[in-house]
Amino acid sequence: MKNKFLLAAFLTLILMGGNLAAQEQNTELKLSLKEAQAYAIDHNKMVIASKMDVEAARIALKEMITNTLPQVSASGNFNDNLKLMTTLIPAEFFGGTPGEFFPVKFGTQFNSGASVQASLLLFNAPVYIGIESSKLARQLSEENLTKSELDTKESVSTAYYLILISEKSLKILDANIANLKETLKSTRVMYQAGMAESTDIDQMVSNVTAVENSRSSMQRTVELNYNLLRFQLGLSADSKLSLTETLEGIESDINIQALISQVFDHRQNVNYKLIEGQEKMSSIMLKSEKAAVLPTLSGFYTYGVNGMGEEVGGLSWFPNSIAGLQISVPIFASGQRYHRIKRAQINLDRAKNTKEMMTDQLLLQEKQLRYNLVNANQQYISQKDNIDVSKRVYTSMENKFKQGMASSLELTQANSLYLQAENNYITSLMSLLQTKLALDKLLNNL
Repeated sequence: MKNKFLLAAFLTLILMGGNLAAQEQNTELKLSLKEAQAYAIDHNKMVIASKMDVEAARIALKEMITNTLPQVSASGNFNDNLKLMTTLIPAEFFGGTPGEFFPVKFGTQFNSGASVQASLLLFNAPVYIGIESSKLARQLSEENLTKSELDTKESVSTAYYLILISEKSLKILDANIANLKETLKSTRVMYQAGMAESTDIDQMVSNVTAVENSRSSMQRTVELNYNLLRFQLGLSADSKLSLTETLEGIESDINIQALISQVFDHRQNVNYKLIEGQEKMSSIMLKSEKAAVLPTLSGFYTYGVNGMGEEVGGLSWFPNSIAGLQISVPIFASGQRYHRIKRAQINLDRAKNTKEMMTDQLLLQEKQLRYNLVNANQQYISQKDNIDVSKRVYTSMENKFKQGMASSLELTQANSLYLQAENNYITSLMSLLQTKLALDKLLNNL
């Protein structure tokens, strides 16, 4: 009875666990743009890898620091001299005949010993410079993490915008299809009344089919953009995801004038900081090569005991200890150190030149992005106005068609122009959002 109860409880726990897992899998994740960026910072694989690099650099620094701390080691041995070594000694040492030798055995059958040694590095320039280099490496890994986070926020924003844009396009196509079907219905009524020709119906059917094909393609684009965002968020492809922001809300938050007037300090840019860090690293490498000609000084202390005897349990023990300093002075390396120093100097000069190039590039990029933003905003405003004009033209042409004053071909052309205007507007809006995003990233606004 007890076993049946335990089995039932075990099966219940399994079913509950399965239900909980299913509930978690079916939970829909609803995110605003800022929430999506924050979620990606915690779950994006590239950011996680950069965080691991920061942790590895932190541990490497600690490892380097341990080289300056006291080092203690212990050793021991036990020897059973199965057959003692025999040495020949001149017999005359013992009053014997010159030219003859006496065999003599030295030592005892059992020897044992133990010792403890402590050492401390008192001076070693490359080690201390290595600590400085490790500190800088940790800082560079943190800057690289910042860059990974910025890149991820940019990628998340782009995917978020693409979803909203493609969903907006889908709504436009849905509305256009509904309108075309209504026109097709009216055309059939007109045909039955003798006010339209069969070719008009064929033309309208062709229009509906063409727009429906575009809608099917746009549906696939929407799903592709959702998968792109899932990838950036570190989600599985079957995760349920919905966006809480609207394209209209994002449009209303765009403040071109405030962004244009924001001051840019290229020294705060993460790419500049990384290049600047490389210059500092090259400077440290030069310092390390120069320090290789300096001596190394260390101190040590050893304490030990040795045991000797003919029986294991009857060894005689004798202590010993020693303290001292050890110095190593490099004298001649066949010119190797000289050439290493020269190469390190060239690397430093190259790093300085790269930093100057990065400065010029960032300043030029800033001007270009500001220009692109102004131009994209003008295009956006122009294309937004064109939608109203194209909509009015299409509505007028549709009324004329229903009154028999325009052909189906003219109505088709007006509809194509209207859809093209909507497409141009969507394209200009995406261009504006991407240009703004690029400038926001440059100005550290993400």
